[in-house]
Amino acid sequence: MQSLYDIPAPAKLNQFLRIIGRRDDGYHLLQSVFMLIDWCDILHFERRPDGKITREDLNWPLPEEDLSTRAARALQEATGCKEGAHIGVAKSVPAQAGMGGGSSDAASTLLALNRLWNCKLSLQALSRIGLSLGADVPFFLGGHHAWVEGIGEKLTPLQLPKADFLVVKPDAGLDTRLIFSDPALKRDSEPAIISGFAANAFGNTQSNPGFGRNDLQAVAQKLCPGVTQALDWLAKQGLSGRMTGSGSAVFAHLPQGVIWDAATVPNAFQVRQCSSLDVHPLHGWATSDS
Repeated sequence: MQSLYDIPAPAKLNQFLRIIGRRDDGYHLLQSVFMLIDWCDILHFERRPDGKITREDLNWPLPEEDLSTRAARALQEATGCKEGAHIGVAKSVPAQAGMGGGSSDAASTLLALNRLWNCKLSLQALSRIGLSLGADVPFFLGGHHAWVEGIGEKLTPLQLPKADFLVVKPDAGLDTRLIFSDPALKRDSEPAIISGFAANAFGNTQSNPGFGRNDLQAVAQKLCPGVTQALDWLAKQGLSGRMTGSGSAVFAHLPQGVIWDAATVPNAFQVRQCSSLDVHPLHGWATSDS
């Protein structure tokens, strides 16, 4: 095998997000549900015999050391693999959106190069490498929607009903560090339980504020007016929105039969109708230890 083309890296939506405490090292303890959606980056991989890792940006320019190249180097270091790869990245998932685009790229890179280089690492071994790259990477390796706890590393797979969403990304992005360092951030929410969420997974923010909220949203709206503008636009469509992750993207559950007006989308917004994925497209690419 010399190449792997058209490898998807799907985004995620946080169906809710609570901050329930803070560790002594400063990391915040959270609870959330991550849902895979069909808004994807596309990656291409070609084997290099010289051990070098190179990358080609197929649309948007990326930082020199993005998460796909970092993931490739981390896999080399963990396995001692002498082979290299040329990576092509066609970005679609917006950056600084709270949708996990970079982490998903890293996960798909680990899965693809594990196969291309014949490393034969298990899913658990890849997840350990992934966690060193970012707390969200193990989720994308896991392949399923998940109840998420700790700093993002404790995952419980979930089965959730198929659903459609309207996702809105304002022009401005948000720096996660600014939100988590803000003194106004709520850090003492009551812990939730899985059964409580499952009983009303897609309740809207008005009638079901317990799960239809994101504790980062208030600070994000203070830092980025585009978040409020995007939520207001969703409200004009008759939809109740919330922010995903640390933003700046927001989303709303789109009930069957509801029509939204594409003609009213502000020029600075990216808007996409998305569907949840039953399973990650690369699920099964690595074997499990269990």
